[in-house]
Amino acid sequence: MVEKSILIVDDDVHILHAAHLFLKRHFHKVDIEKDARQIPYLIENFQYDLILLDMNFNRNINTGVEGFEWLDFILDKKADQKIVLFTAFGDIEMAVRAIKNGASDFLLKPWENDKLLATILSILNVDIQRNVMPSSGIIGECDQIKKVLELVNAVAPTEANVLILGENGTGKDLLAKEIHRISKRSKKPFVHTDLGSISDSLFESELFGHVKGAFTDARDERKGRLQEADGGTIFLDEIGNIPLNHQSKLLFALQNKTFIKVGSNKEIPFDARFICATNENIYQRIEQKSFRQDLFYRINTIEIHLPPLRDRGQDILLLAHHFVKVYATRYNRKITSVSLGFEKKLMSHTWPGNIRELQHAVERAVILTNGNTIKEDAFEGQNRSIDASSIALKSFQIEDMEKQLVIKMLKKYNGNITDAAKELGITRQALYRRIEKYHI
Repeated sequence: MVEKSILIVDDDVHILHAAHLFLKRHFHKVDIEKDARQIPYLIENFQYDLILLDMNFNRNINTGVEGFEWLDFILDKKADQKIVLFTAFGDIEMAVRAIKNGASDFLLKPWENDKLLATILSILNVDIQRNVMPSSGIIGECDQIKKVLELVNAVAPTEANVLILGENGTGKDLLAKEIHRISKRSKKPFVHTDLGSISDSLFESELFGHVKGAFTDARDERKGRLQEADGGTIFLDEIGNIPLNHQSKLLFALQNKTFIKVGSNKEIPFDARFICATNENIYQRIEQKSFRQDLFYRINTIEIHLPPLRDRGQDILLLAHHFVKVYATRYNRKITSVSLGFEKKLMSHTWPGNIRELQHAVERAVILTNGNTIKEDAFEGQNRSIDASSIALKSFQIEDMEKQLVIKMLKKYNGNITDAAKELGITRQALYRRIEKYHI
């Protein structure tokens, strides 16, 4: 854990809790504040190594004006303060303006956790061990996982593109990192790109970069993800979410091993291995003509299926005991055993959120345990699967029902936008729009 302090200022409590839950695992102190008017008091009375600052605090305004005003205020008081601006409404011009006005960086919501952490670590010029898993990245002894690892060991030393299929939370990102770790490219960059979090307007700039003068206030040239991954591996997560109009551009890059930056007509060569992943039924998408078959063949030289946690038997306990050790150390708990009752509850749960849900469940259990043994009641209060019949509706108006369902899903996944959106069957951007619409 890094001995640094972070302040997060955002009027959306779900964003605050999601960011706090993630960053508290890596930083000594993480404070959150919903009311931007508290900023003067906070920066006067506390020292923060970095401030994550939202750009819009009025639900009827999404211009970013408030964020820029608070940015100027903070820098007037503390000229060397590190500040990262983030917003659900943004474009390239706003990002450039943010950097120009003194921000250390600019991120769009919903953010990619790996990118958020990497951005903060880079600004603070520190590094930490980012995975709670061991160096191999994969824990499991069931037959399905053994077959997966055999396939990984066979394909990793080659240059074959890999497509990883599996439900949310099954560890697709860890498997991609494992392939890179034992590949011939392991000394070169591993660039994780969450395609589900990139808006249409930013897709080309994020993936291919842009040149100076490509748009208003574009004063500097910017590298895209493909250029950052040159010589290494690029992991395109949630590739099933790419709109058709962008699929052809990605296919061009894959076929020709070149890309064109926004604002340029010059082809730039690159050398990167592609690992892609999706929880979508990609074959159904192809039949529906919403995913290009020729792109599918390019990314799918080798296909790997990750099984859901519910089908992995005793791996549930194997993973749980690993996470107990991790979080007992992290939270300074002297836990030496896990009760049989707690283990039975773990084995009887269906784990719709897979390994990610198990990890969070064990973390909460460790936090709630004061003695040496995690008891059965430490699992009480864990989120269960929610179906429509379990929701007590206050009214049968369509909008009221939708609002209540969104609230239920956010509660179920503790504010995790990605998981809530997946269960609702909508994109994260669509979920954010509903959160804004219903003032949740």
